[in-house]
Amino acid sequence: MIVCPHCHHQNPDAATQCENCLQELPSMTKCSNCGSSVQADASFCGQCGFDLRNAPVISVDPTVISVATVPLGLDVPNLMPVEPLVEPDPLVAVAVSSVPSMEPAGNASASPSVNAFEQAPMTSTSPEPPASIPTVAQVPTEVSAANSQTQLQTQVARLLHVQTNTTVELPTNLAVIHVGKPNDRIPPDIDVSGFPNSEIVSRIHADIRVEGDIYYIEDVGSSNGTYINNAPLPMGNRHRLRPGDRIALGKGDKVTFLFQLS
Repeated sequence: MIVCPHCHHQNPDAATQCENCLQELPSMTKCSNCGSSVQADASFCGQCGFDLRNAPVISVDPTVISVATVPLGLDVPNLMPVEPLVEPDPLVAVAVSSVPSMEPAGNASASPSVNAFEQAPMTSTSPEPPASIPTVAQVPTEVSAANSQTQLQTQVARLLHVQTNTTVELPTNLAVIHVGKPNDRIPPDIDVSGFPNSEIVSRIHADIRVEGDIYYIEDVGSSNGTYINNAPLPMGNRHRLRPGDRIALGKGDKVTFLFQLS
């Protein structure tokens, strides 16, 4: 990308004129250090940071490794000796006692506690949640009618034909919109063959490119050229369309459109 020195707009590499302020763009050159493409008026390389202002190239031998040394005249203090690690105490094996038997040492029939335990009915042991813990509120399943009817507002671009006051909406599902007349190579997305004086419009005349909510137009090699606000649009350059821009396909302002946004 070529950055315009006047308005700092980023333009395509092949552009010679800023598509935002229509000022002449600087030429491109090569970095003498890394060979990357940089602008001729750049002071530093954007890839390697090399100073391009007539600074000499310093060759660095990658095999040479510099080793930092201690400056002379500095006393290095003696380090304290490291104490030996204290060995941990040996693990003592602990015998696991066996599970005591549920049967008492005496007569089983003489123990009332065992009989009561055996005769007691089985009850559920699952704990109940305390009353102090609040329950989780149920998420409502119904959505309000106001939210269900909410729709995203999309931007609609149109071309108003000046000579017939006819509106043509630009397709919303295309990134590149071809403008021209029917042909066997690139069928037009906007066919102007039905408008008056369409014989001055080439079959493959111009492209409108959509990048997010920004629209650009460029001439793709038409015979009679493309004019933006009565100024010729050089081939290879693109112009950012703004509401109210006047687009003339061919000379003489005979097939003219106004760019609109709503």
